[in-house]
Amino acid sequence: MTFSIVGFDPETKELGIAVQSKFLGVGAVVPWAKAGVGAVATQSYANTAYGTDGLELMASGKTAQETIDALTSSDTDAAYRQVGIVDANGNAATFTGEKCYDWAGGIAGTNFAAQGNILVSEETVQAMATTFQDTKGTLAERLLKALDAGQDAGGDSRGMQSASLLVVKEKGGYAGFNDRFIDLRVDEHPDPIKELIRIYELQQLYFAPTKEENIAAITGEVREELVTHLERHGYLEQTNIDDEMLHAALTTYIHTENFEGREQEKGKIDLEVLNFMKK
Repeated sequence: MTFSIVGFDPETKELGIAVQSKFLGVGAVVPWAKAGVGAVATQSYANTAYGTDGLELMASGKTAQETIDALTSSDTDAAYRQVGIVDANGNAATFTGEKCYDWAGGIAGTNFAAQGNILVSEETVQAMATTFQDTKGTLAERLLKALDAGQDAGGDSRGMQSASLLVVKEKGGYAGFNDRFIDLRVDEHPDPIKELIRIYELQQLYFAPTKEENIAAITGEVREELVTHLERHGYLEQTNIDDEMLHAALTTYIHTENFEGREQEKGKIDLEVLNFMKK
């Protein structure tokens, strides 16, 4: 009762998986990935060893298809399994065992594999494949749009419950200490894909680098708005606020709200922080 898409971006070398299921906490079961190696979505009576073993096989040099062949040939219950894999060269493959519940199947193409089981129809997988191929943007954005399109096309015939997005790249994790570039989960929600998209947008706000065009001097209207909203949020209470007081209040706000990654030099602000403050 799951549909997923695995993908690779040959420019950024990012690898990732997006998945939705009528299943609690699907992100703890289906997605597996390692930077420079590959990405695996294991589902339908999911054998989680397909995740760990699949990554090991690809790390040893096997392609996505060779990895699937090795995994399924040694699994006595392979007829019940479904898996999609993409390797770090963009080779992709998908497998659906003959005993997976209808509708079940997958599509593999350059840099992606989309698959699902217990779906309303094959249109879900077709929509994911088409959307991923036709969409511009980051890998995460393409995966999310593909997942959303799959749901719009019918999705899991039993409904919605959880969703997950995992994207890895070398030193992509927090402070560069691991490869977990984006690791987001919605474990229980009536509309998990939309909620996952909302959380992804927050993740980008907190952790994506500031765009040069969004850096503004704290003068004029920007300064007036900043004072208004810092006061509204309780970070300024004084009258006749000078620049030192304003800078101190803004710094406290940024550090309280975890916007250190968007902190600018004294006298400037990232307008996305100000927009968040307004909301």
